[in-house]
Amino acid sequence: MRIRYGFRLALDCTQPTAASFAVDVHPSRAVDVIVSSPFAIRDANRNIVPSTRTLDLFGNVRRRAVLPAGRSLLELDGLVRDSGLTDPVVPSAGQMPTGDLPEDVMGFLVGSRYCETDLIGAEAWSRFAGVPEGWERVQAICDFVHGHITFGYGHADCTRSAMGALREGRGVCRDFAHLAITFCRAMNIPARYCTGYLGDIGVPADPAPMDFSAWFEAYIDGRWYSFDARHNKPRIGRIVMARGRDAADVPIVNTFGAHTLVAFEVWTDEVEEQRAVA
Repeated sequence: MRIRYGFRLALDCTQPTAASFAVDVHPSRAVDVIVSSPFAIRDANRNIVPSTRTLDLFGNVRRRAVLPAGRSLLELDGLVRDSGLTDPVVPSAGQMPTGDLPEDVMGFLVGSRYCETDLIGAEAWSRFAGVPEGWERVQAICDFVHGHITFGYGHADCTRSAMGALREGRGVCRDFAHLAITFCRAMNIPARYCTGYLGDIGVPADPAPMDFSAWFEAYIDGRWYSFDARHNKPRIGRIVMARGRDAADVPIVNTFGAHTLVAFEVWTDEVEEQRAVA
């Protein structure tokens, strides 16, 4: 299948403000991109604001720019090829001994800004120690998190950590991901945070406006698998933009100074094969 993806954001700054963005399709999916408009930042007069492109420590594309005082408009639109298959489900996938994990995976076992493994470790072992290791344990973690946290856009709080989500029992998709990641790491299952596009493909349409999504990947049986504690079911058409230890590593918009988000539109839609991006 083909999926049209993109966004349109508007930010207001009171003075010139350095910023970085993680909004490109991840390099691991670059081969699937059929066509994409150039990433563009324009000022209030529609003049192009210069930006640079680089890769961060986790291999994600980062855009950097100095936003002018006033309004900045950010836009990107593209078309990506997707298998149309749901997320793989492999109940037989086993957990690897920690001593056998690759070195580049080990960093996803330790605590991070939003994933306090030291605070949640005892809770993790008391809840999940009796569940068989590997896929079954990760799924049990997703089942608990899915049932424990009440989703609501009004519950968004950029300071809430995994422990906060556990205590409050509410949050948005990043909170589901952070709590599940923390439980996994506390039980020696490497887990990393993902952000990207996830449209309502193969499921009933959500009446809420489209948003970027967060999920996580767990390293079991020698590879990374996608898990989604918020939706807690295999989905079609995930388009990853960035991966990291948690949301602090992959902010979609990160300004080094105050800004106000004044417009936000995201689209992720299956399109007919004969259609192309305008």
